[in-house]
Formats: sequence, C-alpha cells, structure tokens
Amino acid sequence: MATPGRPCSGPSVGSEGDFLQLFQHSPDVRAVAAGTSLFEVGEPGDVAYVVLSGQVDIQIDGKAVETVGPGGIVGELALIDNEPRSATAIVVGDTTVAPVGERRFLFLVQHTPFFALKVMRVLAQRLRRQDVLR
Repeated sequence: MATPGRPCSGPSVGSEGDFLQLFQHSPDVRAVAAGTSLFEVGEPGDVAYVVLSGQVDIQIDGKAVETVGPGGIVGELALIDNEPRSATAIVVGDTTVAPVGERRFLFLVQHTPFFALKVMRVLAQRLRRQDVLR
C-alpha cells in the first residue's frame, strides 16, 4: 500500500517489466521536471500517465495522499468516467512519464489483459485506502 513519501508501483500484474515495456519506447514519453503539475483537480481528464521513472504525488486539498513510482498509473479515473480530475498530480523529482490518451487506453484494455487488470487493481487499492481514511 502506498503512503506519502513512499513510492508505490502497484501490485504485480504479469511482470512489472512486461508492463513497463508497453510504454518505454513510446514516441511521446516525456521527461518532466520536479515540481511540475501533470494535472490539477477540476481539469478535464483526457490523458492518464504511466510513471516510467521518478515519482508523482497525488494531492487532494494540497495534501499528498499517495506517491506513485515506476510502473504506477495516475489520471486513469478521468479516462474511465469522463469527469473532471478529482486530484492534483505533482512531479516530486525528475520523472519520466508515458501519456496514455483515451484511444490508447481503450486499445490496451481490450488487447492487453494485464493492463486492464493493473488499472482495476490500482482503482481497488485507492478505493480501499479512502475507506480506511474515513
């Protein structure tokens, strides 16, 4: 389980190396500097990000609720429900991410079962963590 300041790569699905291989050679991989906001609460969500290296803090009301490390996913919820962002994602240190737009997300869910399972497990972990915090 992730905690602020402690990276979470998510549960094992297939192998972490297999998962990261899906994205490491993407032409749109981005290097992002520390302190950069990937997205902010309330913004429309048209892309999720797979963290390839570094860390991203997920913040709610200015407080870090999770730190996501290599192999983790941020921003997936907005692609699933087409609602505005429910949190802010801030890069903690120099980080490399692979953007995943809706078209690619749907392709991966349909054609890569361990990607779909990884997303479901990430959502389940975050839901359970919120239940604990209540």
